[in-house]
Amino acid sequence: QVQLVESGGGLVQPGGSLRLSCAASENVFNFNYMRWYRQSPGKERELVASLSVGYTTRYAESVKGRFTISKDGGFKNTLYLQMNNLQPEDTAVYYCNANIWSRHFWGKGIQVTVSS
Repeated sequence: QVQLVESGGGLVQPGGSLRLSCAASENVFNFNYMRWYRQSPGKERELVASLSVGYTTRYAESVKGRFTISKDGGFKNTLYLQMNNLQPEDTAVYYCNANIWSRHFWGKGIQVTVSS
């Protein structure tokens, strides 16, 4: 069973930065896509950013220019989300997702709180 483990969340002031990591139990190049989702209280889970095996990236409009998705396919087998200029509306639980064709895998999520 593929395992995805998020880390790097926490509390940050508005305008600050965080880098989320998602450690995968297998080579990240085995996945068709890797993604970051987030969910705020009372809201549906939304797609934040995606990265294809061929390095095509897509972002939600709300994070374009501020967030960057990337992956390390070497020894670390890790997906990243660099988040800059964080705002209170970015507060959410962030989830790592990956798929191998129709099989989807999820991390347990990590809290990001943006507050002064």
